[in-house]
Amino acid sequence: MNNSIPIEILEKLYQQASENLTDSVVNQTTREKVEAICRCNVNKAPIRFLMSCLLAKIDNPTVDIRKPYTEIEGEDTYSGRFYDERYVELLVHKYKLPCNPTTAYLTPAFRNLDRLLTTDLVLVGRPREVYVNALQILDFIFIKEEKPENVLQEIIRFLLIIKAEDELRMNQLIADLKQSEDVLPLASEEIVMLLIQHLNCKGASRLPVLIVASAYQTVKNQIGEVNKVLQAHNAADKQTGSVGDVEITLTNDDQIVTCYEMKDKRVTKTDIDIALQKLSKAKNKIDNYIFITTDIIEIEVTEYAKSLYEKTSVEFAVLDCIGFIRHFLHFFHRQRNMFLNIYQTMVLAEPTSSVSQPLKEAFLALRRASEADRR
Repeated sequence: MNNSIPIEILEKLYQQASENLTDSVVNQTTREKVEAICRCNVNKAPIRFLMSCLLAKIDNPTVDIRKPYTEIEGEDTYSGRFYDERYVELLVHKYKLPCNPTTAYLTPAFRNLDRLLTTDLVLVGRPREVYVNALQILDFIFIKEEKPENVLQEIIRFLLIIKAEDELRMNQLIADLKQSEDVLPLASEEIVMLLIQHLNCKGASRLPVLIVASAYQTVKNQIGEVNKVLQAHNAADKQTGSVGDVEITLTNDDQIVTCYEMKDKRVTKTDIDIALQKLSKAKNKIDNYIFITTDIIEIEVTEYAKSLYEKTSVEFAVLDCIGFIRHFLHFFHRQRNMFLNIYQTMVLAEPTSSVSQPLKEAFLALRRASEADRR
């Protein structure tokens, strides 16, 4: 066993990486694979997966790095999830490293594997290249072509490089948005068009949640209602105890009065029936359960939702996302710029696992383009 505890190992490697950002400690092939994994914006699970495997190998050199599941046969197995959740997660959150804030071992590709992770294994996920690279890196360690501490330091080095690059771009985009007080704010319809453009970007499924939450944050003092803290994008309602994606309470009261559930597809009668089941287990009676969709709304679904009021005394409704925010912006016209600023803050504050870095930058670029004629 290593004399240092795992968190001390991580801290030491973090310091070494931060002090030597320009110096790679692995061979070119490994460096290229590490960079490809770290720079993959659409799937960051392999980063934490690799970090946990490498940390386990450093902590206990007798384990086979290709066996991060105790279900695999042999005495040289280990729990990669333990190292991921107990130690790697602490480092990720402490230094705000650009990778998933939650464990890699609950993602489909890394869940419940029970065989040796060799390079011929096909892990289900996209893009396939990141999984191929991850398995090859495990193999490099197994055949002793690379040292685990060097590869882990290299991963941290690239995460720090990427973090610095992201911050530089974001700061520049935000600086470009700064405007004098006499500049005319965007009109309500211009803001609607900006939101449509943002919703049309890739990986935008979290945005309707942020749109509705931003609306309530904007006018909470006027209407006496506010949204509760949002749950993680990929968190299941059963795990969090939530009734909906956005839960609205009265100001200074934790009793939920309205729930919003977001769908990036058509809302069906089955969706409404599932909501009914959740409400039957809720602690208190809810006044409204509202579905917000970015797809078309079918008349029979609307009629079914409307028919439930007499049976449940809860009003169900299915609303179009853009229609909802368009009406809100015109109704609270004087708060439209406040809404836009709050939405921007919420988008930028989201972890990259729910709103990717390119999606954050896309909003700032779109807003800059929309406001260009105002300068």
